[in-house]
Amino acid sequence: MFGLFSTQKKEHSVSQTSDVIEEFLTRGIENIFPNVDFLRSKLLKEEKLTFYLGIDPTGPSLHLGHVIPLKKLSKLQTLGHKVILLIGDFTAMIGDPDKTATRKKLTREEVVSNLKEYKNQASKYIFFSGENKAEIKFNSTWFSAMNFNDVLLLASEMTVQQMLERDMFENRIKEGKPIYIHEFLYPLMQGYDSVAMDVDGEVGGNDQTFNMLAGRNLLKTRKNKEKFVIATKLLTDSSGKKMGKTENNMVSLDQNPEDMFGKVMSWSDSLIIPGFELVTDVALSEISHIKSKIESGENPRDFKIRLAKEIVSSYYGSKLSQKAEDEFNKTFSKGGTPEEVPTVSVPQDELLVDVCIQEGVVTSKTEWRRLVDEGAVTHTNSGEKVGDSNQKVLAGVYKIGKRRFIKIQIK
Repeated sequence: MFGLFSTQKKEHSVSQTSDVIEEFLTRGIENIFPNVDFLRSKLLKEEKLTFYLGIDPTGPSLHLGHVIPLKKLSKLQTLGHKVILLIGDFTAMIGDPDKTATRKKLTREEVVSNLKEYKNQASKYIFFSGENKAEIKFNSTWFSAMNFNDVLLLASEMTVQQMLERDMFENRIKEGKPIYIHEFLYPLMQGYDSVAMDVDGEVGGNDQTFNMLAGRNLLKTRKNKEKFVIATKLLTDSSGKKMGKTENNMVSLDQNPEDMFGKVMSWSDSLIIPGFELVTDVALSEISHIKSKIESGENPRDFKIRLAKEIVSSYYGSKLSQKAEDEFNKTFSKGGTPEEVPTVSVPQDELLVDVCIQEGVVTSKTEWRRLVDEGAVTHTNSGEKVGDSNQKVLAGVYKIGKRRFIKIQIK
């Protein structure tokens, strides 16, 4: 016996586990292969299965998009199944093909630097110690040991026609953009991870379905084994755009509680309900009630605050979540200044624009001029707006836009 079966009377735990499994199979799920009934029957048995989530360390931090499949992996671990967090330290150097262009190849040093905090961040959702601890693996373990003959054998497992069925390759061809041979190999490499670890299933975002199914096919041909593919929904706005760096709405797990809270509050209202469903543990019945209230005309901002608190609390705890809300209300609702503001000491004749660009408060002089022209730059000590884009610094705190602050000290 394992998981929920080991802690309660069997009659009660079977019913409870069935409910947990049913929510697992429906909440935030885009698709399940080969089908949901087959996976349900497996999960209801007292057989220990192995599932994994693969993440390429292409950036220095995990983000909220990763939390969606991590929470699914967490639920499987709670049910007593073996879970693996696979770090794609080899595949990250190649990069999953993009819809618009070939991804920049990363060096080994860049990849190693990026993945430093991944295990620590993932440990907020899955546990790496105890009786049924999660395992962490790196796919450089098997790919670094491959010779060219191994690569050719792997390449013989899929056809060019199958590769061209991937929508991003189709888009690139339509737009006359090049596709390099190594990009064709990426789905096979991700698929081979499943063979190397001999898993029962994989969890990932629905944008990874093609790659995950490549692994299903490889396991079937090489080991005659049925692999489950659990494709989760993505956190997208009403236009279908995925939360990410491009849209400037990504919540990184290396952000402090206040920044995390503020970023969620900057989301469009259309992300409120998907946010509750995908990255919180709020009951589905309550989410449905929230949706009805918003549709009946209640202020979405009140529910967005609740969402921000739930997200921050799940990572930092309720105390810091409440502090982040208090800070947000003080700063943005009442026009106050945060308690902690980035401080810089500069010469008296320094231009304010140069300081703000150097400190990363604004990205360019063009952005700075626009903010000044809009009256969005204020010296909070005097309450006066900056009207000259070439103004020299004054000692004190400046508010730039809605959420950016910098404190100037004169040398």
